[in-house]
Amino acid sequence: MSAGHTAVTDALAPCGLPEHPDCGIRDVLDRIGDKWSVLAIVELSSGVRRFRELQRGIHGISQRMLTLTLRRLERDGLVLRTAYPTVPVTVTYELTERGRSLTHLVRQLADWSLAHKEAIAESRQAWDAANPGSAVS
Repeated sequence: MSAGHTAVTDALAPCGLPEHPDCGIRDVLDRIGDKWSVLAIVELSSGVRRFRELQRGIHGISQRMLTLTLRRLERDGLVLRTAYPTVPVTVTYELTERGRSLTHLVRQLADWSLAHKEAIAESRQAWDAANPGSAVS
């Protein structure tokens, strides 16, 4: 990596300095912007869910990826995990107040994605046809 590239990368890393108010934005966006987190937040915006309900609602997610996604969202204070002392243990997930404050933004993103998915697919096909052999995906 070039020295210039490293300097740019380091400049964007979370630094915690008050004179750099944008530091840390990428870290937060990486979490809430990944596809599984967005889908989990959308699913939880309807209320409390058990693990299997979430897994059924988020098509294509593996058990391991859902577990990791929920743990990360819990770590960030966006999801609350509650375990009940039953046999077997019953576990529910719900959005915290901070998580609920995201729902309107995430729903807008999901709605926008649904509204534009066909046009984007057409644009991709046209671009791929005009640029054969490109490694862009």
